[in-house]
Amino acid sequence: MQATEVGRGLDALFSPRSIAIFGASDDVTKIGGRPLQFLQKYGYAGRIYPINRKAGTVQSLQAYAGIAELPEAPELAVIAVPPEGVLDAVKDCAGRGVRAAVVLSAGFSEMGEAGGRLQAEIGRVARAGGMRVVGPNCLGAIGVPDKCIATFSVALEHSFPAPGPVGIVSQSGNLGSYTLRLASERGLGISRMLTTGNECDVDIADAIASLAIDPGTTVILCCMETCRDGAKLRQAMAMAREAGKPLVVLKVGVSEAGSAAAASHTGALACSDAVFDAVLRQGGAIRVPSIEQLLEVGHALAVVGPGRVPRGNKVAVLTASGGFGVLLADAASAQGLALPALAAQTQERILQVVPFASPANPVDMTAQVSSRPEVLAKVLAAVAGDDTCDALVLQSANAFHLPRLREVFLAALAQVRREHPSRLILLCARAPQEVRAQLNAMGFPVVEGIDAACATLAALVRFGTRDAGAPPAAIEPAHEPLPADAFATEAAAKAALARAGLPVLKEVVAGSREEALAAARDIGFPLVLKIVSPDIAHKTEVGGVVVGVRSEGQLVDEYEGLLARVAQKAPQARIAGVLVAQMVQGGTELILGTTRDPVFGPMVMVGLGGIFAEVMKDVALQPAPVDEAQATAMLRSLKAFALLDGARGRPKADVQAAALAVAALSRFAARHAGSVAEIDINPLVVLDAGRGAFALDALLVPVSTQKGNTP
Repeated sequence: MQATEVGRGLDALFSPRSIAIFGASDDVTKIGGRPLQFLQKYGYAGRIYPINRKAGTVQSLQAYAGIAELPEAPELAVIAVPPEGVLDAVKDCAGRGVRAAVVLSAGFSEMGEAGGRLQAEIGRVARAGGMRVVGPNCLGAIGVPDKCIATFSVALEHSFPAPGPVGIVSQSGNLGSYTLRLASERGLGISRMLTTGNECDVDIADAIASLAIDPGTTVILCCMETCRDGAKLRQAMAMAREAGKPLVVLKVGVSEAGSAAAASHTGALACSDAVFDAVLRQGGAIRVPSIEQLLEVGHALAVVGPGRVPRGNKVAVLTASGGFGVLLADAASAQGLALPALAAQTQERILQVVPFASPANPVDMTAQVSSRPEVLAKVLAAVAGDDTCDALVLQSANAFHLPRLREVFLAALAQVRREHPSRLILLCARAPQEVRAQLNAMGFPVVEGIDAACATLAALVRFGTRDAGAPPAAIEPAHEPLPADAFATEAAAKAALARAGLPVLKEVVAGSREEALAAARDIGFPLVLKIVSPDIAHKTEVGGVVVGVRSEGQLVDEYEGLLARVAQKAPQARIAGVLVAQMVQGGTELILGTTRDPVFGPMVMVGLGGIFAEVMKDVALQPAPVDEAQATAMLRSLKAFALLDGARGRPKADVQAAALAVAALSRFAARHAGSVAEIDINPLVVLDAGRGAFALDALLVPVSTQKGNTP
């Protein structure tokens, strides 16, 4: 499918004028009975055609033995027949011109190879007939405004969701249904729900894209297990981003294959879940760790709207208790939110109202707020007018349950909304459902629980501060393959990388003692000597590395000694020579590398290097390629960035040179994605500002030898 077709043809799932139900049943406990029951119960206005081999009537509607007998071609078909009958039903639908079908039936790829072949044929028939198919083995779809119900979900047995701006997509049927029920209980209005199941045709990217172009959806909630087409998912995320619609993703499951040790440090550090995290972040999605946060964040975004999303992480906290203020400050800090001191003028205004308040931030209004109701309005107005902070959190444990205080809080909040219509104020509070609804209507999200409130606000900040720039343009694949020896030795790998713009030190492969001496005279001392062999991956283990060579005499001795040690410890190894390399001292060591994800393609990684790489696991990961600005952002995101930024009197490192190296490597990986599985540069030494950064060691792993890949 072309990128421009992502999400195409799905309107028939949500607003069809007619629906046929294969396997329709009078028994409303059966899968074929419930969609028909729901459609009639909740008032679907279109035409319904039950299809049952016995014809007659089903749930008081005229039934038909087959789709050929219908008076018209239905726009949507719901298929709930045994798996052996599904393919024929899909063929009949395609032949009759049905626009979309939902296959609720199970028994396909989840059952093994034979089921997988049958599922693939269903997808092929659908594509050939220009019909979109959801499933098989799915819980179907719901178009709430049109009361189109193509599901057997028990979530609809007692009530139908209210229409609203939130769309739900899920690969798991039960998870999607559960999300729908919880969202409805929280008062969230729903636009559409789509569960994709086995995804023989319509996948999670199509589902996201369909909501991105739906004018009735403003917030997208997504429950994702996996991705089958990385490029398609990226296109769908881009569509949501361009439409200004927040995409909140609960990504469940960590690939066992992705976390297995690979041929390089990079492969071990860049696990599958980290790749998903990087792709979602680049696409502007908000990733959450739980279904509770999925709902809290989605609800808050729906309430806040695009105009009040914070553009920074500075937060003001208001409480009536010093203890609650400390708890909120701790929770906010843990989420990466900052609590700066309020402006002196703001603090003075607060003290004029409550002389014994704590006005800095958190603001402790004290218990006076309950005995002197006017305190809240004045303090809230003062803080809301302070541009020091990007958002406010107002905490209240009991006020909204007490009629006297409730009216005070509602009046104060109404006043601040009139005076500061674009100001985000999140309420960390308990409140009756009807009061929550009233506050939501005023534009105030209500979150119960300190940790939940801070996590929700942090997610809104991530959305409001996400990088607005588009990813770099795609890199054309290399016209010429890399020479085979680029994968054989460190020296050849570094030579190939140097041609691509990676900074390396002067070095020469010497085939004799005389050549080593000549190289030393050209490069200058001090030097490093390394054995060059396609059969030796870990040079130090065979005594194949010597550092600190400072004279010609020492060079001769160390050269002979190095070859003797290697001959003793690796007698079968082929020796291509000895690498004579310029030596640098000082600097900060980073690990830099790439790995080729089977779904999303090449990923570039940078982190703390040297012997600490796999111990600290302080890494930043991004889809390749990245530009210099993105590479700089990756470096700044490291916990170890302080080492590059002059911590504890250290000289500042050449961050720009390191960023250029990251960007150059990412372009190389994108260009050679067809042949290079992994690249490992460990270390990349970053010298003081203005002195550059250099790859001291490098390994290129071909696609044919990476686990899980074939030539």
